[in-house]
Amino acid sequence: MIAKISVGKSLYGALAYNQNKVDQEKGKVLFTNKISENYNGMFDIYKCIECFNKYIPEGIRTKKNIIHISLNPHPDDKLSDEQLSEIAQEYMKKLGYINQPFMVFKHEDINRHHVHIVSVRTNEYGKKINDSFEHVRSKKITDELEKKYNLHPAEKQNCSEYPELKKVNYRDGDVKHQISNTVKALISSYYFESFTEYKALLSLYNIHVEEIKGEATGKPYHGIIYSATNDKGEKKGNPIKASRISRSVSYNAISRKIATSTKKIKEKKLKEHTRQAVSEAFNGSRTRKQFEKELRKKGINVIFRQNSSKRIYGVTFIDHDSRVVLNGSRLGKEYSANAFNERFNKSIPNDSRTIHPSSSPGIDFGNGTFISNSITGQETFGNDIYSVDQRKRRRKRRKKKKRIFKLKYT
Repeated sequence: MIAKISVGKSLYGALAYNQNKVDQEKGKVLFTNKISENYNGMFDIYKCIECFNKYIPEGIRTKKNIIHISLNPHPDDKLSDEQLSEIAQEYMKKLGYINQPFMVFKHEDINRHHVHIVSVRTNEYGKKINDSFEHVRSKKITDELEKKYNLHPAEKQNCSEYPELKKVNYRDGDVKHQISNTVKALISSYYFESFTEYKALLSLYNIHVEEIKGEATGKPYHGIIYSATNDKGEKKGNPIKASRISRSVSYNAISRKIATSTKKIKEKKLKEHTRQAVSEAFNGSRTRKQFEKELRKKGINVIFRQNSSKRIYGVTFIDHDSRVVLNGSRLGKEYSANAFNERFNKSIPNDSRTIHPSSSPGIDFGNGTFISNSITGQETFGNDIYSVDQRKRRRKRRKKKKRIFKLKYT
């Protein structure tokens, strides 16, 4: 069993997330602790907040006072509601939250039924609950619960520390919530060094992302929008601004993620596994379809970008084992778009996801707001279309040229 702990500021957000599961009949309230009302599987979110607020006095110094925990048993562990309730209560007691108000929800939206717990990190006097070595203590508690209830050990679970990822299905409704969950999970789980790689990753989960520059209501605008797609990559419904989802999926957040990823990929040498797998698949394949099949066996998806004449102008690899997204050119010239175009251009069509350049003049949000789009076929992010590494190399070259110029003419 794996426990995932997250802390935040929004009590409403944590409760609303779980209420949404209950409303969709994909979850239910198992039990509550120190919450005055008996909800019988249903609850009023605002009355719950009133109960929790008694433990959040005004003027407390703890800024992130909400704790949201998920307990994830192995899919082969078939537990009753009573057993899940006992496990959740024992977990909270050992973690030091038995005297706190908390609500326990069971989620049934995926095959692996699991539990979510929402509580507050301060007591009624505003004193913070001890969180020293919280993750270490949590791991010790889950180990003990595994032995007591004869559960599968966490080390044998395939889901490891990564969140559950699901494709967005626009027919299921609540597209904003679906996109939010999937995008946040992908950003936290994968490394990518450019907006093109980020876009390729999201396309696997039926999400289209665009960077936009222009004007909205007479003011300059620079941001990101997300849209749901079908399995063919065709956009469905109105686009959603990143600001309507979360700051964590905004233009600035993605910029920071790209910078961090560049450093992590280099430090952890994440390209090596992908390069070796791609090399083996490339050398052992005669057709593009065979190449894609061999990569899938190795846990890698490949996305080709083609123009209207079917010429490949870009290729991106998504390695789900290393959790890294890499354009082919990062692995070497032999894996660039030109190399694949020369080898596989005659083997079209195929069953991979193919992205064509956008020629849309702007974005209509369906509410009278129209934003002109600066993207015409190429993805721009930051100051230009290049990745962080490429921009650094270009800056160095420019500085070198300036020094040479000064030496010659001064």
